[in-house]
Amino acid sequence: QVQLVESGGGSVQSGESLRLSCTVSGLTFDDYGAGWFRQTPGKEREVLSCISRDGGYTHYTNAVKGRFFVSRDNAKNMLYLQMNSLKPEDTATYYCATRRSDYRNDCYIRREDYSAWGQGTQVTVSS
Repeated sequence: QVQLVESGGGSVQSGESLRLSCTVSGLTFDDYGAGWFRQTPGKEREVLSCISRDGGYTHYTNAVKGRFFVSRDNAKNMLYLQMNSLKPEDTATYYCATRRSDYRNDCYIRREDYSAWGQGTQVTVSS
């Protein structure tokens, strides 16, 4: 079955970096677009970034643009999120997600677009 597993979360100081990884199994990953989301208690899950199935197109929400960078390695079935200049407001549970993509440049930014999710990894940034 389809499985996504995030890793790489942890506790860091403001200004430091983390790299999240998402291991994908049970599907042909290069047929799927992917995205990263985060959620804090009491709030809706928000999109951070998406990436097209071949990695050629990416999109970022304004809150993380210029600090976070999404990438993928289809040969390894891996999705990554490099997070730089972390701020306390980045504290959240981070999720990867994927869905089958019909077109090479498709990049999905809505939570409801995604059909498979990981279990989440916690990121805590202290000031």
